[in-house]
Amino acid sequence: MRAQPLSIASESEKERAVDTLVLAFTADPLMRWLYPDARQYLAHFPEFIAAFGGNAFAAQTAWSLDDCSAVALWLPAGTQQDADAITSVVAETVSPEKLEDILLVGLQVDEAHPEFAHWYLPFFGVDSALQGNGLGGALMKHCLGILDASGLPAYLETSNPRNIPFYERHGFEVTGQAQAGACPPVTFMLRAAQ
Repeated sequence: MRAQPLSIASESEKERAVDTLVLAFTADPLMRWLYPDARQYLAHFPEFIAAFGGNAFAAQTAWSLDDCSAVALWLPAGTQQDADAITSVVAETVSPEKLEDILLVGLQVDEAHPEFAHWYLPFFGVDSALQGNGLGGALMKHCLGILDASGLPAYLETSNPRNIPFYERHGFEVTGQAQAGACPPVTFMLRAAQ
């Protein structure tokens, strides 16, 4: 499959981009632990995406290929996540018996997040029906070209162990992991400035 050029996913394409990420994360261990029921997942995971990575649309660093078939929500240095929205979404949509574990993992994630200037990748995904066709690799290559021009490192967390080799092929290295109770682990990865 030949990918189209990289494009900015505009505010008007936000819903389509989020839909792609929802499809991409249907088998993610953490997201499905948080929202095991399909209706619950479809209802609440878009809110979770908006809270964690929605600021990429305003920063014009929500990038896509093939009409949002592959989507990356990058936050440039100095762009903050909406901490209040994250707390609210988690508190309102996650079942009470899972709250303590996910909040403990969230604290570990916050503590591990770099304090130096960097690009941050809250979400990266390809429509599940199109995975395995090279779109993810093409999108990452495009994105890293932009990031490398800034001279800054890149950082991400992944809750799917299957994604670690993909990120390693693109220069990311594992720097640690968060885990608490029954919550699936979250792996931290950093890519040095190029």
